Amino acid sequence: MAVYALVDCNNFYVSCERAFNPALEGKPVIVMSNNDGCAVARSAEAKAIGVGMGEPAFKLRHLVDSHGLIMLSSNYALYGDMSERVMSVLATFSPGAEIYSIDECFLDLDGMPVDNLTAWSQQVRATVRRWTGIPVSVGIGTTKTLAKLANRLAKKSKKANGVLDLSRDARWIEAALKQTPVGDVWGIGRQYAALCGVNGIRTAFDLTLQPDGWIKKTMGAVGLRTVMELRGTPVHTLDTAPSDKHTTCCSRSFGASVTEFEQVHDAVMTFASRAAEKIRGEGLVSGAVQVFAYTDRFRPDQPQFSLNSMIRLSPPTSSTPHIIGAALKGLKSAWRDGYEYKKAGVIMLDLVRPEDIPRDLFSPPPESGARPTALMAAVDGINGKMGKGAVGFGLVPDDAPWKMRCSNRTPSFTTSWDDIPVVKA
Repeated sequence: MAVYALVDCNNFYVSCERAFNPALEGKPVIVMSNNDGCAVARSAEAKAIGVGMGEPAFKLRHLVDSHGLIMLSSNYALYGDMSERVMSVLATFSPGAEIYSIDECFLDLDGMPVDNLTAWSQQVRATVRRWTGIPVSVGIGTTKTLAKLANRLAKKSKKANGVLDLSRDARWIEAALKQTPVGDVWGIGRQYAALCGVNGIRTAFDLTLQPDGWIKKTMGAVGLRTVMELRGTPVHTLDTAPSDKHTTCCSRSFGASVTEFEQVHDAVMTFASRAAEKIRGEGLVSGAVQVFAYTDRFRPDQPQFSLNSMIRLSPPTSSTPHIIGAALKGLKSAWRDGYEYKKAGVIMLDLVRPEDIPRDLFSPPPESGARPTALMAAVDGINGKMGKGAVGFGLVPDDAPWKMRCSNRTPSFTTSWDDIPVVKA
């Protein structure tokens, strides 16, 4: 019988901050999005004083004085590194693991010689907390959807103490399904939840009682697979070897709107450099570069414009100079003066591994010479050792107006030598 565990980090971004600053424990804390725009992570204490997910930061500033709310800028370098540490610990507990997101991981428990999965899960929680400082919850079920549902209830119930096993007793499964609103089921979006509500389907249990024909007609094949999993029939298997990406994107909202071509030029150059570094890290090359920039859609009082351009790369490459050149060529061809641009980005398209590059008689030979490969390897090696941005392409002022606002960002404790915590005697 298939058995899955879903291990989910609790309030992950906030937990990462607390791991290096215990003074934040027990206090209302939020982590804000890029440019300190809105709340993207909330501690339990922040939720208790009414902070909603996605709530604009300017609407929350009164809570700083009235309730001691602590507002932190996002620190994605720290969160990414802490995620890798958590996932490496979880990999020691199961022969099969699927990293589902930055803070979630499915574990394959099928055939594991464990008599008491609840006690085993508590051991997982204790080990992750001791080795990384991150609290986690564990949900167990005979399908991935039931494991996800169990994890949700494990977080909400104090009696569960962070662990809920729904793989042993069918009565527990029925009780859990009856406690779960249909809109909280993994894979059921707002549209399907609204359709269910119109038809009197309030809970996950109600959904499992509906005829297959009605489910498929109303919610499609994806909805039917979700219901099958709620009934205990495994449909989604563990994806331990995810396929290569076909696209990747690097984009940011600007700290302030910009009107000058040179400013957007510098932003696009920076994003292209980062995107090239990302695909090299995954062993891929790109067949095309798409560049975009657009104005602030939340300012209807201003003229609106969106530029978009795609440039083919022949042959496909991961060379930063080539990718920057293509991105800037696309930006120049699509540029229009007279607008206040608020966001820009670069998308790498048609990603493949070098050995899978399509060949024809008229394309130049693939990038196989020693110089480009050696140059990029040297740049990546220096940046990996000395810190991101130690070596780059082009000179961008530190006070460029398009750079993100992050006045409350904590140090990169685990990825920067300068930020490593020091214990003083």
